[in-house]
Amino acid sequence: MKFSYREFLGLMLSFACMCSLTANAFGQVNAPPGKLEVGDSAPAFTAKDDQGKGWKSTDYVGKKVLVVYFYPADLTGGCTKQACGFRDDMKKLQGENVEVIGVSGDSVRNHQLFKKEHDLNFTLLADEDGGVAKKFGVPLKAGGSIKRTIDGKEETLTRGVTAARWTFVIDKNGKVVMKNTKVKAADDSKAILEVVNQLKS
Repeated sequence: MKFSYREFLGLMLSFACMCSLTANAFGQVNAPPGKLEVGDSAPAFTAKDDQGKGWKSTDYVGKKVLVVYFYPADLTGGCTKQACGFRDDMKKLQGENVEVIGVSGDSVRNHQLFKKEHDLNFTLLADEDGGVAKKFGVPLKAGGSIKRTIDGKEETLTRGVTAARWTFVIDKNGKVVMKNTKVKAADDSKAILEVVNQLKS
């Protein structure tokens, strides 16, 4: 059987699209990397937490509602407002069995300084190479450095990559139930509480 050049291109494009889809352990077809949408199965991921220990999403999915929020950099204006919002609403979130995880391209050391400076009461993950962000399709830019004075000492905080400010909510079935790519930093925790309340109804 012979194909025209146009028919051949069409077949190749169709094959490429089929190959870009992957099936999870339950046989469900997930969106390709970078195309994660509401209703998709959330990707499993691991990273170092702010104590330098390994953190696995699989330890939480199925047990809690998981909030994964990506942000550009520790100890910067909008990111501090966002983190402090989650800190202040943490009792309400924990009361709804919600686990909050902040992810940026900062190092473990940067996260430790950030948590100490603002008394943050939730886990921060170090995604210095952007591997976790890529699994969620979060846009990345080059890293950078900032200087901050903490406890009277000047500190230089260098991050490997700079992630866009995106927030995801993953339900106990491991499905993405919210994807926010236009996050208002100071109001993010309030928006999450609304989503969690909707999940109960």
